[in-house]
Amino acid sequence: MCLAVPGKILDVEERDGSRIAKVQFGGITRQVFLNFVPEAEVNDYVLVHVGFAISRVSPEEAERTYELLRQIQDEDDSAPQELL
Repeated sequence: MCLAVPGKILDVEERDGSRIAKVQFGGITRQVFLNFVPEAEVNDYVLVHVGFAISRVSPEEAERTYELLRQIQDEDDSAPQELL
């Protein structure tokens, strides 16, 4: 099973022919490639899988996903706290 997590784009730059974004996932910020979603811009939410944004999502959809992850976390004390 694969998991894609929503994150908010904070910054976008061109590097070596690729669009690379700084994306925030709750309390974590990671570098993400935007090559599969060239229309994505700063403040958009994207679904990210293994370092690649695979689609844009609405802020409401991102929040629903975060809420589901919070519920899972509440039931599993071993889940990472910083993701949410």
